[in-house]
Amino acid sequence: MQPTISIPQHWGYPRFDLEQRTQQGIILGLYYYPSGTELAEQFDEGWRYVLMPNKNSDEISYLQENQIQPLTPEELFSQIRAEIEFYQQQIAIRQQQLAAIAGGASND
Repeated sequence: MQPTISIPQHWGYPRFDLEQRTQQGIILGLYYYPSGTELAEQFDEGWRYVLMPNKNSDEISYLQENQIQPLTPEELFSQIRAEIEFYQQQIAIRQQQLAAIAGGASND
């Protein structure tokens, strides 16, 4: 069963998705300042996004929609390809470690 998020009809729909990669990082969360609230009067109404610059960072930024730039398809492809290559290297290293352990165990 897929989780469902309901957004009131009088709110605009968010431009970005959870876990979407952007120029500023990966979107971890989002929240909305509805019109007529103190927060909206102080900071403008609309969606705010919680972003992490990269998966190894402990930094978090909070940005409005107009402060976020999506990645181009080429940039997204490049990021995903680099991540795949990294994990393939990690798998190869682990396979070598397993082979060494298996080889050492048979020599006992």
